[in-house]
Amino acid sequence: MIEFACKKFDLNEVIRCGLNLTKIEFKIMEYFIKKSPKKFTALEISKIFKIGLSTSQKAIKKIYFKGILNKNQKNLEKGGYIFVYFIKEKKLLKNKILEIIDNWTRNIKKRIKNW
Repeated sequence: MIEFACKKFDLNEVIRCGLNLTKIEFKIMEYFIKKSPKKFTALEISKIFKIGLSTSQKAIKKIYFKGILNKNQKNLEKGGYIFVYFIKEKKLLKNKILEIIDNWTRNIKKRIKNW
């Protein structure tokens, strides 16, 4: 918990909110972080979290487009391919979150000055 004057903030909630992730998207991101550098398909994630494949695909796509995940194409023996996803370096993720918090802080300071 992080204390700020009269309110306490859960660090995970601050990160989830800052990255604009749903609860399941945040849980999936956390799973990728814990299992780093392992790679997962959307199907594997859907089975791990017991969610539908389309839900898994949408969550992974959102996390990927936020710059949190990398993806590689894996060619299948019988033709075709699948994508495998893995977490970016945690340092990059921390910097992204700190940048979001810094922008939020600057915005709050600006609004207080104009109050």
